Amino acid sequence: MKMNEFEKLNISNEILKVVGELGFEAPTPIQAQAIPKVKEGHDIIGQAQTGTGKTAAFSIPLIDKVTPSDKSVQILVLTPTRELAMQVADEITKFSKYLHGVKAVAIYGGQPIERQIKALKQGVQIVVGTPGRVLDHIKRKTLKLGGVKGAVLDEADQMLDMGFIEDIESILNEMPEEKQTLMFSATIPKEIEQLAKKYMKKPVKVKVVHKELTVPQIAQYYYEVKPHEKVESLCRILDMEKAELGMIFCNTKKGVDDLVEKLQSRGYSVEGIHGDMRQVQRERVMKKFRDGTTDMLIATDVAARGIDVDNVALVVNYDLPDNFEYYVHRIGRTGRAGKLGLAYTLVIPRQLRTLKALEGYAKTKIIRKRVPTINDIVEKQREFISKNIVATIEKGGLLEHISFIENLAEEYSSVEIGAALLSMLIKQDEMRALESAEAYSPGNATEDGMVRMYLNIGKNHGASAGNILAAITSESGISGDVVGVIDMYDKFTFVELPQKYEERVLRSMGKNRIKGRKINIERANSKK
Repeated sequence: MKMNEFEKLNISNEILKVVGELGFEAPTPIQAQAIPKVKEGHDIIGQAQTGTGKTAAFSIPLIDKVTPSDKSVQILVLTPTRELAMQVADEITKFSKYLHGVKAVAIYGGQPIERQIKALKQGVQIVVGTPGRVLDHIKRKTLKLGGVKGAVLDEADQMLDMGFIEDIESILNEMPEEKQTLMFSATIPKEIEQLAKKYMKKPVKVKVVHKELTVPQIAQYYYEVKPHEKVESLCRILDMEKAELGMIFCNTKKGVDDLVEKLQSRGYSVEGIHGDMRQVQRERVMKKFRDGTTDMLIATDVAARGIDVDNVALVVNYDLPDNFEYYVHRIGRTGRAGKLGLAYTLVIPRQLRTLKALEGYAKTKIIRKRVPTINDIVEKQREFISKNIVATIEKGGLLEHISFIENLAEEYSSVEIGAALLSMLIKQDEMRALESAEAYSPGNATEDGMVRMYLNIGKNHGASAGNILAAITSESGISGDVVGVIDMYDKFTFVELPQKYEERVLRSMGKNRIKGRKINIERANSKK
């Protein structure tokens, strides 16, 4: 496996392990420039906007400087808003996962101060907070900054615009002079220069130069969803759009792998591509995508570089990108050859502020949309069927079928016959739209002592009930006589088994293939 780009930044093994688990492939420009300078102990003025990965740029090297056995506050990060304070604290906690004893807490207005006092008394090394609430704790003597090694002013220009300059100076005066000070700001007005001159020692300037970004003719929408609703929401969007060729972007390699597994288990034609894949694997995936064998390609930003496919009808940002430049590069893969492109972004509630910053950065408008309901999907199917009927009539070659209809027309009107056929088609589409939900439903009844198992293979994959029965019995060693009902659908199958054999079948079938397809098997009512 090739060397992770983060390893070149001399980061501790504990943090590198987290970076590997999160699947980050390479540092952003601000991270690549700032991390080594912070590691060397320089004061930093970083000119970088939201969405450039600056949180990791200061968090990773400062966490490395924390002494876990010392329970006093060693790092203080000031942010303009409570939302950003929570976000930064979450990131720091994530990167500190394997640094046992290192704790971070967010303190901000609007949360009971007693809860924050309790957390501070228990001992934390890293505090992230808004200036007003940090000053409250200093005055109450519940926050002592005499042992601070590093201070960060995040989005400094916003804090100055919000009138926090006096609070910031009061807080900085509570800290030792011999500390490392980092300041990150989208702009560097004279007030920041003055603050730097007063409180920083020979600061090194780090600047991310942004390209002039132009968003082509692309309709851009976002869906606000809760974290646990992201997969289901994505499935409904894909069912609604029925794009012939599309790309889905995740921020990490692990995110790609997880999403590929979840969508394939629901019967979607998807493949993933990221930096850990061998060249032969990448070529195989890309051939299937270009040939149209695969409908959707799930990719990281780094792996997507160099992919040039003109007829991408839809781009979905499953994850809001860490680097705003990536957003423009992502959505620019649709809307080529003079066609109007379509781009969707899934946003969790606490990312709405970041989304607004993205709109300003890319000089674009991203319109809110409601996640489609099952009824929306069925209605879209009616439109799709209507268009297909018209196209089929215009194409001709229907004589054989006309004779069949004429026979029926002796007893029923042509309108009734057409309505009946449409009803049959719609019921089929309703079943397809609901199949995924049924697979995840806890209400699947089975006989006593039996369990219902879900397999991600169905009729559309060329499998038969006999193939599935043979695979289960041969791999697990159980008799075919004990296997219950096998219900096959287009994209997946349910199989009833005696509960006592459940674990044996799960173990034996976990890495098996049927008709060349990797099998995912689990109890049907175990999904949430």
